Amino acid sequence: MTLAPTPLRGACLAFLALAFCGAAAAQQAPASDTAQSAIANLDDFDAYVESVRKQFDVPGIAVAIVQDGKIVLERGYGVRELGKNAPVDANTLFAIASNTKAFTAASLSILADEKKLSLDDRVIDHLPWFQMSDPYVTREMRIRDLLVHRSGLSLGAGDLLFWPATTYSTREIAERLRYVPLTGNFRSQYAYDNILYGVAQLVIEKASGQSYEQFLRSRIFGPLGMDATRFNSDSIKPGDNVAIGHAKSNFTELKPVPMMSWSNVAAAGGIYSSVHDLTKWMNLQLNGGVLSGEGDGAKRLFSAKRQKEMWSIITPIPIGDASVPELAPAMPNFLGYGEGWNLSDYRGQKLVWHTGGWPGMVSRLTLVPGKKVGVIVLTSQEVGAAFNAVTLRALDAMLGAPKTDWVGAYAKAVAKSEGSADEDWKKHVAARDASSKPSLPLTNYAGTYRDPWYGDVVVSQGGKGLQIQFSKTAQLIGDLEHWQHDVFLVKWRDRSLNADAFLSFALTPDGAIREARMEPVSPLTDFSFDFQDLRLVPVGKDAKP
Repeated sequence: MTLAPTPLRGACLAFLALAFCGAAAAQQAPASDTAQSAIANLDDFDAYVESVRKQFDVPGIAVAIVQDGKIVLERGYGVRELGKNAPVDANTLFAIASNTKAFTAASLSILADEKKLSLDDRVIDHLPWFQMSDPYVTREMRIRDLLVHRSGLSLGAGDLLFWPATTYSTREIAERLRYVPLTGNFRSQYAYDNILYGVAQLVIEKASGQSYEQFLRSRIFGPLGMDATRFNSDSIKPGDNVAIGHAKSNFTELKPVPMMSWSNVAAAGGIYSSVHDLTKWMNLQLNGGVLSGEGDGAKRLFSAKRQKEMWSIITPIPIGDASVPELAPAMPNFLGYGEGWNLSDYRGQKLVWHTGGWPGMVSRLTLVPGKKVGVIVLTSQEVGAAFNAVTLRALDAMLGAPKTDWVGAYAKAVAKSEGSADEDWKKHVAARDASSKPSLPLTNYAGTYRDPWYGDVVVSQGGKGLQIQFSKTAQLIGDLEHWQHDVFLVKWRDRSLNADAFLSFALTPDGAIREARMEPVSPLTDFSFDFQDLRLVPVGKDAKP
């Protein structure tokens, strides 16, 4: 889910016991003198991570740090699931979500090195049926454009086609792109999307003759020895060492959330992996794509030329101000997006990094090429402040920088974000005319409504009033509460979604419903709930789905 925005949520959790991974520690190679110095800087790291877990209410965190091809640290902290004793260790699987995007970019790079495609090829050269909503964009869209968030789509556009899990296939989702509106100019500005990575998945499958899963297993996971890594949650097996995601229902009570499948746009964020397996991925990246050997005899996964292009800024990203003064030292001097990677700087060093957001889990992977340092942080709670605080503490240790109270800084940022959300809600309440009534009898609002890109949404009347169901998304079923006039509040029955929305009906002069629009209630709602792009028009009772 990211540079994708990650919701800032935090509260307090009872201090949980630290869990080390003894087996993983035994596999570590002897550390260099530089690494030994970094280890000395990490003398209080365990206590620091525990303070992060406590401050931001995170049941489990896994961290790994590499330098010069060696593992400096790989450990787990806390438990896999709240209320249970199984500890997180270095081999615990987490959803890495949008950190998957770098694997997709690498897959295309492998195929480019083999001359099976070029990143400059038009998408329609490989997928002749592909269409965007604008004919010019359809004709000029290159494979590279699928990776770099400059298509003209709005933030998270089309995500409701697969988030939460839907019954659409990858091909069906890609075909519906022709109806998703473009709100910006082609290649003019950054706006993070996931849906075009689903198209990239289809390009990989067409060019390789393999499914995306087969390609990852045979061309990346296998050669790297990432034996525990899973293509997506559908591949999780009984007895696997896997963390359970957690979210705060109604932004308050921390609970486990159901494991979600993202099989239809897996290339955007499907992979489950461990920090131990990801040390191999980080070292491959820091070694320029080389699996083994040196010079002309080196065995490569992808070429140095391709890695240079993956790590070059294609789409600049505007840099805002620090949300609180304490975060000013972390603000970059430059920021942009390459092919599946964010590029920025920190304390004079170039960073290559990405984050991932998933129901109940968020993560960050960060590389410092100039120092051959990599840091991966996987967490089982939806609070980006936690992985950022741990990442920056690890980077400071590896770069020999002064210790900074990142926990306190991000705690202030979380408090500010939550305070802004509270103020936003108060404005809605103040503007509400609670005495108003709907213009029509409730039965008149019931019916099937159709959006050009999502499909059908059904409003029906039950014993307790109106309810809403997204036809392709089982998880999106909720109850309608009258808000004011012809506006209703949608309260999803799965309270862990934290995505309640306003549903507004517009009437014709004769009192018939012309259309309905939706928008999230809270600014903390994940951007992938792109309700605001829906244009719901009533269809006749006999209309086909």
